[in-house]
Amino acid sequence: MSEVSTYRGRFAPSPSGPLHFGSLVAAVASFLDARANQGTWLVRMEDLDPAREPEGTADQILSQLNDFGMQSDQPVVYQSSRLEAYEGALVKLQQKDLIFTCDCSRQQVKSMGSVYNGICRSRRDIPKQDFAIRIKTENRLIGFNDSIQGPISQTLLTDTGDFVIKRKDGLFAYQLAVVVDDAFQQISHVMRGFDLMDSTPRQIYLQQKLGYSTPIYAHVPIAVNQLGQKLSKQHFATPIAVTNKHNLLHTALQFLGLKPPFSNSSLEVDQQLQWGVQHWDIHNVPKLANIQHHSDES
Repeated sequence: MSEVSTYRGRFAPSPSGPLHFGSLVAAVASFLDARANQGTWLVRMEDLDPAREPEGTADQILSQLNDFGMQSDQPVVYQSSRLEAYEGALVKLQQKDLIFTCDCSRQQVKSMGSVYNGICRSRRDIPKQDFAIRIKTENRLIGFNDSIQGPISQTLLTDTGDFVIKRKDGLFAYQLAVVVDDAFQQISHVMRGFDLMDSTPRQIYLQQKLGYSTPIYAHVPIAVNQLGQKLSKQHFATPIAVTNKHNLLHTALQFLGLKPPFSNSSLEVDQQLQWGVQHWDIHNVPKLANIQHHSDES
């Protein structure tokens, strides 16, 4: 358990659609872990891709969180207002000769075995057509001890290759933005879904190159449908509804390894959350990549 004053956690949804059960689980996990450690819980809106973000969705997500008794302890940070900070990080990496331009297509990278082979590293001319910016990786192991899943490691040069930190369309990539914002908000603990586990070594690498500290990471199982697909907008996941909030929260607590002694309708959501904080134990969270969630539970 961290010291009382140092724990800072966050929930960082992308406003591409309303929260569904899978995103509720991630929110509840990060909230319970922060509260159980007497820490600060923040909400960050990762709104960097306007074309995929329906108008009003960010407000809808905040309203859903409020319905479930979860409010950010500090003003919500919107990544769309943080572009200068990302540009500053890019300049810092450029000054260290760590980035380069690349106009390779997805098909070309796929033909490399889906691991970028550094082909554009040594080119001197800037591409005339649209190009991405990649960071040079190194042939060394980057590992961390996940608080739920255990030891995890990757060698970025051979596992991912030089990865994109600014996209061809001019938008900053998730990997860079999340690292800059975690440092800006002094995040000490990151509790999120297993689907983001693979990104963590890349983020640790960026933290090292930018001189940031590395948070403690924990990845909870993701909720999947009967086909084994992650619950998401693309797979038609049902948005969480306030009319069913007692049942949904009760199910989320069970999903995270808790065993509520009450029925799903006997306690209000704030009482369920309070019970969850009192009985939270990160070691009880299943050490699994995913757990099937039946749609009739939502």
